Amino acid sequence: MSLGVVGWNVWMWVDAASATTYGPVAKSVSAGGYTVTATAEVAEVVWDMGNGDTISCGKGTPYPATTEKDPESPDCGYHYTHDGRYTITATTHWNITWTGIGQSGVIPMELTATGHLAIAEIQVLNIPVEQH
Repeated sequence: MSLGVVGWNVWMWVDAASATTYGPVAKSVSAGGYTVTATAEVAEVVWDMGNGDTISCGKGTPYPATTEKDPESPDCGYHYTHDGRYTITATTHWNITWTGIGQSGVIPMELTATGHLAIAEIQVLNIPVEQH
């Protein structure tokens, strides 16, 4: 389980995005003198953040190895406002466009994956230092 902090940036991205995991990927098949071609690619990724909120993004940007405190995602981020344990579900919406034998169409397809994230609240305590 990953750990985040209330109010800090949470980054979401498609891990190792490639043609086979994000598209576009195209294939053609021929038989009996006919050819059908299909191209599949992701239209969007919808993230259910486990608290009733959803975020719609593209493939996102992987979190950088940086020393910057709490960097903001350039294209797919979120902030939790309460501590807790959240189950996050990413639903990838694919469009499969096909053409052949004088016809064409689009077949929608959805794939989902889930992960878990614990969000903690940081509390700071200031103690006055006695001055001599």
